[in-house]
Amino acid sequence: MRTSIATVSLSGSLTEKLTAASRAGFDGVEIFENDLLASPLGPEEIRARCADLGLRVDLYQPMRDIEAVPAPEFARNLRRARHKFELMRRLGADTVLVCSSVSPLAEDDDALAAEQLSRLADLAQDHGIRVAYEALAWGRHVSTYEHAWHIVETADHPALGTCLDSFHILSRGGDPKGIEDIPGEKIFFLQLADAPLLAMDVLQWSRHYRCFPGQGGFDVAGLVRHVLRTGYDGPLSLEVFNDVFRQAEAGPTAVDARRSLLLLQETVGLAALPAPVVPTGVAFAELVTPDAEPVTAVLGALGFARTARHRGKPVDLWQRGEARVLVNTAGAARKDGTRLAAIGLESPDPAAAARRAEALLAPVLPRRRAPGDTPLDAVAAPDGTELFLCATDRPGLPSWRADFETVESAQDTADGFRVDHLALTQPWHHFDEATLFHRSVLGLRPQQSVDVADPYGLLRSRAVTNADGSVRIALTVGAAPTDDRVHAQHLALATDDVVTAARRFREAGGSLLPIPANYYDDLAARHDLTDAELETYRDLGILYDQDAHGAFRHCYTRTVGRVFFELLQRDGGYRGYGAPNAPVRLAAQHTGRGLTGG
Repeated sequence: MRTSIATVSLSGSLTEKLTAASRAGFDGVEIFENDLLASPLGPEEIRARCADLGLRVDLYQPMRDIEAVPAPEFARNLRRARHKFELMRRLGADTVLVCSSVSPLAEDDDALAAEQLSRLADLAQDHGIRVAYEALAWGRHVSTYEHAWHIVETADHPALGTCLDSFHILSRGGDPKGIEDIPGEKIFFLQLADAPLLAMDVLQWSRHYRCFPGQGGFDVAGLVRHVLRTGYDGPLSLEVFNDVFRQAEAGPTAVDARRSLLLLQETVGLAALPAPVVPTGVAFAELVTPDAEPVTAVLGALGFARTARHRGKPVDLWQRGEARVLVNTAGAARKDGTRLAAIGLESPDPAAAARRAEALLAPVLPRRRAPGDTPLDAVAAPDGTELFLCATDRPGLPSWRADFETVESAQDTADGFRVDHLALTQPWHHFDEATLFHRSVLGLRPQQSVDVADPYGLLRSRAVTNADGSVRIALTVGAAPTDDRVHAQHLALATDDVVTAARRFREAGGSLLPIPANYYDDLAARHDLTDAELETYRDLGILYDQDAHGAFRHCYTRTVGRVFFELLQRDGGYRGYGAPNAPVRLAAQHTGRGLTGG
């Protein structure tokens, strides 16, 4: 099925938008009127540019406040339409979007609306153009797709059909099942957008918070299934109004948009992609640093041992229990400090996982390998983190550890050290893209998004996990474009006894993040903890939380560069990440910022 995108969904000039859409693999575009008006290119030049890029102009939009108006006003509307239809002929567009009127002049008269839309369709037909009538969710008198279809059906004109828009239907809580009563040939166009589930004015919701299918809370796939049952064979087109997307680079946004449609097509049975290969664990986390000493000092205090070194690169493997950390001193800029640059994900079939990633437009990373190095597939996440698809010591599959020479044996710890989760701070404009990427490419399940108060703003966080929680990645974004440089990444290490682990870390010279005494006074009021427990937590800076499944105890190291470590203990099946404690942790980190190097 053909795919299209509205130019309003992308940033930049019209030429930049068209180029981005073409490079991402779209078949066509909806040209938004404001983009054309602001372009230095004439309609014929834009038409030629689209042809050169392999794009069809699927829709010109919008025409507003046309129908159900007094006769003098409608005469002016026809004059305006005549000019637009001539422009569309020069542009090479054969379908125009007409939105249901919001004009105070519009009358609540379906018969008048049908009669005037029929006259508009007469004029459009003379120019070889079709009119797609769409119900705006905030339309003055017509605000549902059922009402818009009733008017189109009453008009009964071959050049008049309806346009269905998933946002306008689903934002009002409409039932899309009734779409199946519309003949497919009378659905002239289908526009798709998702959105987070918000309680706000629908116009503001539409203008600022739409996102690509799979990134919000609407059942867009369910709506598309109903449309397909009508026999509709036009394009699947994205129309997304989003403040963040409009400020991001057009190229990556277009790729994100195309990925969303690929996943949607797979979901509704229109496309066969390589099956998802869900990762089964974390093989390693790789820290890149210009100075290994500060981070290895923290690892040593945490009980990690340097167990191996890469044969040809300045990369050391540090290990404790099942937790493995690579420390890489190659190519790191001092200004960036220590950062979490790569994650090794255990995969039951790395090659198949890579094929899935490539089919969903994930950048496959080239690797410079010395002869004899283990071949590893890697893709780039939207924030630039390298994701290695690998196997660790599994028969029949190359192991990444074959590239390392043993230095000493890993400690045989009895406290169950393992990677619990990794927290990655996303660039401001990549949060929704990151969620969709990890869901579609890796098959991870997005959890509910949460907002966390920071002393200087608000953070938004969303975890993606596999079914058993052996892979957990927390994606976080701040409220401002520079927040990804302000907020640190972190590596959370699970243990069976966080109190003992914290004490040993401190006894080994490690420095734990101090937590204000006020927190523990409040903790005593909120939870039934003994005085001894409270005193221990206060002494070590351990925070505490409960959910319906169990308890959670956790504490933090000081930050090294852009990275800190979390020690945690999950009891009784606790499923969260200690979100109620995040504001306290963030405030403590702001207070202590600048105390460490690396």
